Amino acid sequence: MRLGGPAAYLAHVHSPADVVEGVAWAEARNLPVIMVGGGSNIIWRDEGFAGLVLVNRIPGFELAEEGGQVRLTVGAGENWDSVVARSVAAGAAGIERLSLIPGTAGATPVQNVGAYGQEVADALVSVEAYDRKARRFVRIPAAECGFGYRRSRFNQADRGRFFITALTLRLVREQPRGPFYPSLARYLAERGLSRPTLQQVRDAVIAIRRARLPDPAQVANSGSFFRNPIVSDRHAAELLGRYPDMPHWPVPGGGVKLAAGWLIDQAGFRGVTDAETGMGTWPAQALVLVNRAAGSTADLLRFRQKVQDEVLRRFGVLLEQEPELLP
Repeated sequence: MRLGGPAAYLAHVHSPADVVEGVAWAEARNLPVIMVGGGSNIIWRDEGFAGLVLVNRIPGFELAEEGGQVRLTVGAGENWDSVVARSVAAGAAGIERLSLIPGTAGATPVQNVGAYGQEVADALVSVEAYDRKARRFVRIPAAECGFGYRRSRFNQADRGRFFITALTLRLVREQPRGPFYPSLARYLAERGLSRPTLQQVRDAVIAIRRARLPDPAQVANSGSFFRNPIVSDRHAAELLGRYPDMPHWPVPGGGVKLAAGWLIDQAGFRGVTDAETGMGTWPAQALVLVNRAAGSTADLLRFRQKVQDEVLRRFGVLLEQEPELLP
């Protein structure tokens, strides 16, 4: 978002040993310490951070055959889209629909990154991390990560406790099989790709994302700014009575997921630029907030509140922010 204050200290870490050293350095000086990846899903407060920021640059990419499947171990500092590209090139399926998501591999389990019908949780075997509470490295199986929709123990109950250093994923050597997410299915059908290859699915996802989402290197944004809300069956039925064409998806176990972008669009915020705050929304996807001329995180938060208030007034739905507000 190109907003927020400065950090007092910052260091790049290239190995698990660097993480231990960085934490020890900060603790010896009674300083708080946090670790980030690419920063693509972070909003920094205007006050900055009066401690040490560790930037994860731990490398690693290792594929191993395992009983007809593929075991992939990656360093948490690896660029995520590069991990997807290399996996697809190796003929390993399971994360191809997560193409072009910005950030590092280590960030993906934190919010259980997902797109076009796939989530990191679907392929994850385990996470390796430095446990600041136990002061040692631990291996956390996927079943103990507390995954939910855009949630995990790493951004909920154990926020800030674990510094992730590596991921292990289980992929498969097979061609993609449907059903595909609606927009992806349409794209493939329009091009006559009834039996797409892994590379064709990756290429399709990249094309769809580029058509709908701004490049963070060119336009200041954090991708999808709000989570798709989940409401009760009764609330959804009431809204569908008023808006029969409202996108919605039943959730296993009860509830209905709504499209936050559609709600924002209907609330009158698609492609707007707010003169008061300098913030706006992307014309092709109202779910993406963009920094047009904002000078502070306070401006961003004021615009966020405007969007939330109007959606709540019209639909009775409170949108939750997806990017993490730090510190």
